[in-house]
Amino acid sequence: MPKFLILITVLLLGSACGRETPAAEETTPPAATEEAAPDQLTLSPDELQLAGVRVGPLEQRVMSGGIKVNGVLDVPPDQLLAVSAPLGGFVERTSLLQGTQVRKGQELAVIRNPEFVQLQQRFLEVQSRLRYARAELARQRELVQQEVAPLKRQQSAQADVDVLEAEAAGLRAQLRLAGLPVGAKTLATTAVLRAPIDAFVKTVNVSVGQAVTPTDALFELVDPRHLHVELTVFEQDVPRLKHGQRIHFTVASDSAGPQRTAEVYLIGRAVDAQQRTVRVHGHLDKENDPQLLPGMFVRAVVETSAERVPALPAAAVVDYEGRQYVFVAKTPASFRLVEVRRGTVAEGYAQVQLPPSLDAARTSFVTEGAYALLGKLKNAAEEE
Repeated sequence: MPKFLILITVLLLGSACGRETPAAEETTPPAATEEAAPDQLTLSPDELQLAGVRVGPLEQRVMSGGIKVNGVLDVPPDQLLAVSAPLGGFVERTSLLQGTQVRKGQELAVIRNPEFVQLQQRFLEVQSRLRYARAELARQRELVQQEVAPLKRQQSAQADVDVLEAEAAGLRAQLRLAGLPVGAKTLATTAVLRAPIDAFVKTVNVSVGQAVTPTDALFELVDPRHLHVELTVFEQDVPRLKHGQRIHFTVASDSAGPQRTAEVYLIGRAVDAQQRTVRVHGHLDKENDPQLLPGMFVRAVVETSAERVPALPAAAVVDYEGRQYVFVAKTPASFRLVEVRRGTVAEGYAQVQLPPSLDAARTSFVTEGAYALLGKLKNAAEEE
């Protein structure tokens, strides 16, 4: 009987030991669990769109040693044309609107003038008299050679031909200037005004039926392919200007848009008596930019030193607890917070000093939506 009790006790102890092993496994904490880094976050596609995140490279910009000026976009005088009717008249037809693009030789308007008929009639009459005068000159030459007529008659006939040829040349030039046919038997009562260059219509100053004179500018055409910047510089800054200096400018209507560049080409030699300023002419590096139009107001910085510094848009540098940070894009949806030092801030950009361990040439930075990322990162940290 005692042996039987001993056997039961051994079996019970064995089963108890078999149940303890799983319990120990359940209470052991998982040592391989990796905690998320406190300076990193990953966004979903919807969160990226909501935050308005955009990335871009680190830029090299002139943040100091420059002259801040204002100006306008303009075109050379030969690219801004006023079109008028050389002989005046009445506007019979025009379909042009402001901003219309026209090609060289394209019809701008049709002008009606009763004087067109008289001008063509005079030309035809002069042509007829000129033919008779040339025939008379040939006859007088033959008579002089035969010694039948005096030389004076030949000279008089030659003078008549010269006078009529000069009158015919003048009338021909007037007809061509007015856009009328030269020598046609059918007399035209209208003339066509045509575009002298490829351009855009800047202004339209007439309407159908309006009477115009030769001095009236019916249309103003502008060719924007050779735009330049006209800057206004105060006289105390003029000594710092030199030919060939770089100009960085933005269009006032789109200050958040891309920064464009130009080069100082001409520096005015006269100071405006009232404004105490000098005009500076700059050539654009990229002239044929469809987004630039004559008359646009610009804000510019003229480089007076060639020193450039690394910079990001001012909105890319965020402040938190007395320090400055930027977000680095690890993947299109993953970002890391990096501490930097902010320097000069100008023209919407901030100079930044990155940590030496960061390869700026191979790194993309968050240029828009940085504060939204900072808020999400700190909220996640507080929830933990």
